[in-house]
Amino acid sequence: MKHFTCFLVGLGILASLMLSGCGTEEQQYVKKAVKLMNKHGLFAEGPAWETARAAALAAEPATMEEAYDVCRAALKVAGGKHSFLSTVERQQESAAEDKETEPSVKLLNGGIVLITLPAFSGQSQDDNQRYARTVLDALPETEDIQGVVIDLRGNTGGNMYPMIAAIHRFLPDDTILRFKSRQFSTPITKIFVLQSVGIMEKPLILCPVALLTDDMTASSGEATLLCFRGLANARSFGGPTAGYASANTPYRMPDGSQLVLTIGCDMARTGELFCDDPIAPDVLTEQPLEEALVWISSR
Repeated sequence: MKHFTCFLVGLGILASLMLSGCGTEEQQYVKKAVKLMNKHGLFAEGPAWETARAAALAAEPATMEEAYDVCRAALKVAGGKHSFLSTVERQQESAAEDKETEPSVKLLNGGIVLITLPAFSGQSQDDNQRYARTVLDALPETEDIQGVVIDLRGNTGGNMYPMIAAIHRFLPDDTILRFKSRQFSTPITKIFVLQSVGIMEKPLILCPVALLTDDMTASSGEATLLCFRGLANARSFGGPTAGYASANTPYRMPDGSQLVLTIGCDMARTGELFCDDPIAPDVLTEQPLEEALVWISSR
C-alpha cells in the first residue's frame, strides 16, 4: 500500500508539471512572446521589465486580440517604442499599401550631386540590388564630383543595407556602424553591407558630404546618417530625426503574426550610442539644402 501511495503521489506531481506547461492558445502565445522578449529585448532587464513580465504571464486573455494587447504592453517595456506586433491582417494591408519610391540622382551646379534616398523595405535580393544600382549607375565620373548631398528627409526606414550600398562610394572601408545589444557589440563593415546586397565594391570618392534630415528620418534612415558621423568631410543639415535609431528583428509567431523586437541600439564610429532619442543635425536649419550647398562650396 505504501508503494501504491508513492506511485499516486508521483502521478500527481507529473500531472501538475504537465498542466503547468499547458494553457489556452492565447496564454501559450503570450508565454512564447514573453520568452522571446526576455531573451532578446534590448530593455528586458531590471525592475520595470520584471513587473511587465509578471503582469503579462499572469494575464488570462480570452481572445487573440486580448493576447496581442498583453504582448504589446510588454513589448513597450522590453523593446521600447521601436518594437511592435504585426498581425497577419496588418502585414497583408502593409503589402497592399506598399508603394515605394525609387532613389534618384541629380547633378547640380558646381559638380555637386544630389542623391535622394527614400524609405525602402526590399522583398528580394533583386529589389535590393535595383535600389542600390539606381544610384551607383547614375553617378557621374569621379573627377566631375565636387561634393554630394544625401537627402534622407522623409526616409522612414526599412532595410538599411541597400541604402548604405547605394552611397558606399562616399564611405571609408572600415566599420561604419555597430549594433549594441545587452550582451554584444556587432560591427557592421562596408564590405559586409555590399555582400549582403550582392553589389561589387566601387572606388572611394573623397569629397564633402552633406546629409539632410527631418523629423521623418527614422530607423534605417537614421542608421544611414550615422554611418557618416565622425567623418571630417561630412556634416548634417536640417531638423532632428524621429528617434528610432535601433535594430529590430522580426520573430514569426505560431499564428503567422510577427513580434518585431528591438534588440540593439545604433553605435556610431565615434562611440556614441543612439536609440529612442532624436539625432540633432550639425546645423539646425529650415533651409537644409541651401545651407548644405553653401557649406560644400566653401570646402
